[in-house]
Amino acid sequence: MTKTSDSGATYGPHNPHPLSTRRTELVWEGKYDEHGNRREFDVAALAMPMQRIETIDQPRSEAAARGQLALFEKKTTRVDDFRNRLVWGDNKLVTAGLLRDFKGSIDLVYIDPPFDIGADFSMNVQVGDENDLVEKDQSTLEMVAYRDTWGRGTDSYLQMLAERIATMRDLLSPTGSIYVHVGWAVSHLVKLVLDDIFGAERFLNQLIWKRQTAHSDIGQGSRHLGRIHDVILLYTKGEHFAWNMQYQPYSEEYIRDFYKHVEPESGRRYRLSDTTGPGGATKGNPRYEFLGVTRFWRFKQERMLELYQQGRIVQTRPGTVPQQKRYLDEMPGVPLQDLWFDIPTVQPQAAERTGYETQKPEALIERIITLSSNPGDLVADFFCGSGTTGAVAERLGRRWLMADLGRFAIHTSRKRLIDLQRELHNEAKPYRAFDVYNLGRYERQWWQRETLKGADEEHRRVVLEFFKAEILDPSRAPSPLIHGRKGPALCHVDSIDSVFTRDEATRVAKAASAAGARDCYCLAWEFEMDLRLTTAALEKELAVALKLVQIPREIMEKNRKSPPPFLEMAVLKADAVVHAPKQKGDLPSVDIKLTKFLPSLAEVPSEELEAIKERAMKSGFDFVDFWAIDFDWHPDQPFNHHWQDYRTRKDRSLKTVSDAGFVYPKKGTYTACVKVVDTFGCDTSVTVEVHV
Repeated sequence: MTKTSDSGATYGPHNPHPLSTRRTELVWEGKYDEHGNRREFDVAALAMPMQRIETIDQPRSEAAARGQLALFEKKTTRVDDFRNRLVWGDNKLVTAGLLRDFKGSIDLVYIDPPFDIGADFSMNVQVGDENDLVEKDQSTLEMVAYRDTWGRGTDSYLQMLAERIATMRDLLSPTGSIYVHVGWAVSHLVKLVLDDIFGAERFLNQLIWKRQTAHSDIGQGSRHLGRIHDVILLYTKGEHFAWNMQYQPYSEEYIRDFYKHVEPESGRRYRLSDTTGPGGATKGNPRYEFLGVTRFWRFKQERMLELYQQGRIVQTRPGTVPQQKRYLDEMPGVPLQDLWFDIPTVQPQAAERTGYETQKPEALIERIITLSSNPGDLVADFFCGSGTTGAVAERLGRRWLMADLGRFAIHTSRKRLIDLQRELHNEAKPYRAFDVYNLGRYERQWWQRETLKGADEEHRRVVLEFFKAEILDPSRAPSPLIHGRKGPALCHVDSIDSVFTRDEATRVAKAASAAGARDCYCLAWEFEMDLRLTTAALEKELAVALKLVQIPREIMEKNRKSPPPFLEMAVLKADAVVHAPKQKGDLPSVDIKLTKFLPSLAEVPSEELEAIKERAMKSGFDFVDFWAIDFDWHPDQPFNHHWQDYRTRKDRSLKTVSDAGFVYPKKGTYTACVKVVDTFGCDTSVTVEVHV
């Protein structure tokens, strides 16, 4: 039969319709370009160098600060074959950057990408010594990422996942596996994306994790059944993959029904099972007479006799078929199935709870890592959140890589992993050091170039007007990097939706110095982590103080006339405390005292800002969540954690004077660096000159 189209073309066996030859696939906006070609992910263009900004081996650093390094090195259980990595940045760029060193090297990837299209990413965080809570907004960077993820609804979500998972596939080893944890509303679509990238033949399991016992909003008028599960999709890179089957305990009912026999002398439970060989001769089972019974048997005659002599073959009465004793305490349990109903969510009082909203239970990640990796394997999580994957991998003797876009996630993970280093060291168990990395830049210049068509100039005008600064004519400005003036200080306004980086800070400082300025306001939506270290070094080198000021999101409000508050990045001051030598001939020891801290409050909701600002002015130290000291800091080296103190969910106390008693090798002038991370996950640093 033939059919004529509206255009007059006749389709049939001699002229197949184009759709008749297409394979089944999921198509979303962005998968193909306007010419019908599959969009390729340009990994090379996104591969950027990573900067190592922190190095953390806390047990070793504490030993060094106390002059016990030689003893530590003799007794340490640290494993030195690999340094784990925690990376702050967009995981599209992170995974692309990792390809150079880790292509085909990662044995297991677990990711838990955001999958709630209407999610509220604000959260409550603890402040001060008491259990006070304040609300934390999304950072500007997270807002941008959310817009990119859900800006076109499901289309942009699938495009976001496809780009990242394609690179994760290239990072996987030939025997590697990936677990993708998603919600029930998008799991069917994500599975087709994974089929597209890995091939449907590489699909191994759809796991159902029951995360709640019961849930219903029927009281609010809903008309659906309780939604109490997530979906975890498991794919393998190749035909051969790591696999360690896990078992679950038998139920009491099963034990009662099947292991009903008990040996009087030992008290061991057992069941009796068939010893005949199913399939008979066709399956190669031997035939012989045993205890007066001739059958095809499961075991060879020699093995059957050995089991009988061990008391493991039982004939209940003469003439009956002998049976094998199977002891309950020798059975591994029920092989793991694809319905996981036995792992609850992290409970409010659980020791592992970090306060991170989307934290997954360690038992869930432990099961995944144990199933699909072996000790020493490399495990990765590129939406790491509170760091559960790294913490569990460390305990299980795996190496790990983690990344997240949120500063608060990196901060939460760092504290958790430092705690774990100390714990494993104290228990004489092996652990690895880890480093914190930073992407050189969160690249959005392509977006600005293609979409905004030069809108940065208009953006800068609006920012400077709200900042009450003079706008400089670009043709008369001392540098393209200088956009305004406020009093004697110059002003630089960073691009829309980009991060003000170390490289930019250096260029701006040089431009301001060449123009004869001593101060320059740097207004940006987001600042690179540890930027204060760079600005401190630049001030020493060029005598230009860069004042880092967050652009308030309120300037985007329609019809706003009055300027919102422009908040400088956290203000931090600290002094050296030099202790007299304990005995003649010794050098003095040194500690650091925090003397002032004012958080930036950039991620505080507008309606709470005034009240929290008032509290911050009275007691800024309430907003210090973590602080650390590198007693011998050098601007060309990563920050080394010699000492730190931080609040935990259960212990809200915090020292404001270190108790390291650090001893320098000889007299002289040294530079210590103090890093503070506030309760919102934002960091700032200051250097302190130490004279001994």
